[in-house]
Amino acid sequence: MGGCFSDVKGGKEAIGGGAQQKTTHVDASASAATNDAVDFFYKTKGLQPLFTLLELSLSASKLRDRDIMSKSDPLAVVYLRKRDGNLEELGRTEVIMNNLDPSWIEKVNVAYQFEMVQHLVFEVYDVDTEYHKLPVKMLKLNDQEFLGQASCVLSEIVTKQSRSVTLNLHNRNGRGLQNLGMLTIYAEETVASKNAVEITFRCSRLDNKDFFSKSDPFLRISRIVETGGSVPICKTEVVNNNLNPIWKPLSLTMQKYGSKDNPLIIECFDFNTSGDHAFIGKLQKSIADLERLHKEKVGANFVLPSSSRRRREKVLKGQLFVDGFVEKQVHSFLDYISSGFELNFMVAVDFTASNGNPRSPESLHYIDPSGRFNAYQQAIMEVGEVIQFYDSDRRFPAWGFGGKIYDGTISHCFNLNGSPGNFEVEGVDGIMAAYASALRNVPLSGPTLFGQVINKAAEIAAQSLSHSLNKYFVLLIITDGVLTDLQETKDALVRASDLPFSILIVGVGGEDFKQMEILDADNGCRLESSTGRIATRDIVQFVPMREVHRGKISIVEALLEELPGQFLTYMRSRDIKPIPPLNDVPQPSAPY
Repeated sequence: MGGCFSDVKGGKEAIGGGAQQKTTHVDASASAATNDAVDFFYKTKGLQPLFTLLELSLSASKLRDRDIMSKSDPLAVVYLRKRDGNLEELGRTEVIMNNLDPSWIEKVNVAYQFEMVQHLVFEVYDVDTEYHKLPVKMLKLNDQEFLGQASCVLSEIVTKQSRSVTLNLHNRNGRGLQNLGMLTIYAEETVASKNAVEITFRCSRLDNKDFFSKSDPFLRISRIVETGGSVPICKTEVVNNNLNPIWKPLSLTMQKYGSKDNPLIIECFDFNTSGDHAFIGKLQKSIADLERLHKEKVGANFVLPSSSRRRREKVLKGQLFVDGFVEKQVHSFLDYISSGFELNFMVAVDFTASNGNPRSPESLHYIDPSGRFNAYQQAIMEVGEVIQFYDSDRRFPAWGFGGKIYDGTISHCFNLNGSPGNFEVEGVDGIMAAYASALRNVPLSGPTLFGQVINKAAEIAAQSLSHSLNKYFVLLIITDGVLTDLQETKDALVRASDLPFSILIVGVGGEDFKQMEILDADNGCRLESSTGRIATRDIVQFVPMREVHRGKISIVEALLEELPGQFLTYMRSRDIKPIPPLNDVPQPSAPY
């Protein structure tokens, strides 16, 4: 599922106008949505069937009100029913505050396969107030109040002329109340375009809808679709107590606005915590129209539509201005990789005593004479198949940590191959051989400290910047999950968050991995160092191997779920673009 956030801060946050598009996942059966890194991996192995990527827009009406003092705060979740009857989650919308007729902005991507019957299940929940500050993907649905369920086959939607269906919401298993409201799903094929525009909106002289203060305005932008209806694509943040607001820039991809001439509806509202936002005015403009407003430095007046009491629309004094308009290209992860950017992987293995005596069959490090892999060997082989695919030279720096090396000292970063001057090994087989050799020669010890090995890997990433900008480094840490230096590790991660660097932590065994989940920062809070510095970005992805082995997630999906997004966040924040083809590079002119 994607990384979208709840409509937090009482619904005052912007939604759908970020530059970075959501990255969704796909499993080995190619049943759900798609992540271009995962897709590329499978296609090269001939495992990925052809599909058409669709984007689902959801809206509901007449939902049941489960709140006492206010209205429900609905969230929609989309599932695919797999062949075995289990539900696989495809994605979630944002939470909309106090609204029984929500039109969600966040979309859900689905890979439509003509040759397969794809059963979709939709569920709507009322999210409790105490969870509003959590990212949507962190919400435990069992803690939320169920509002209703509906289902259909994906082909039912795409074969309709309107590309939409409206379904009745009902209780699970058909029990209890059957009239729980309605859910409308609109499907649209995604546009393979890298074009985007960044727009800065400003308004002046808006009507005041409040009695004791000024309005708290926000904009909602919707795209008119072929059937004549409209689909919301984004909204700005709320600017408090201001009739002349300036909003933060919105970044809209062509997937959202369709074409530069496609009409957009721009509505302005006065925010109310009750969810009953006061309508200020609306206007209709295309992206091309907005570009003209910016060039001519003029505003466009809002209007009040005609109604039963007002035969003609009323032109208001409030105006919309476009203070900034920048066209740009939004490059994908594969644009960088295919143009020559390199992923360089590094590996660190946990040699602490908490793994158990390697001579004991109960140890995570036990080498079975029959050739059966232990937990670490299994992780190295399964993870290695994925990471070596993306590593250009397949030479991996490999370290161990927490072991007692040759001179009797405990090292928290020693070369896995035993060489004092060279830490690289050749391919996954080299990692396996170095690991087996180290187990024979390095006694397990402790404590478990990540800080030194992270600093070593970060140092390599930092050194690369002096001679190349097209390298990105990924440290793979395989551990049993018992961490001693949590704050020191946080400090190292915060320092490393400015570098072309990510960390994949693979947890083996059955230990409590709460510390790893803290480092992953999927709760929406970036890590903070002991000095109070906040991480520039999230650079950690945690994968528990027990979830892989239970069949809940595929190893490819798990490893590549967040890495492309972390890679793109770094490149875009530094305005680093893919390497252009040789024929696109300007050639020096011939001398006269």
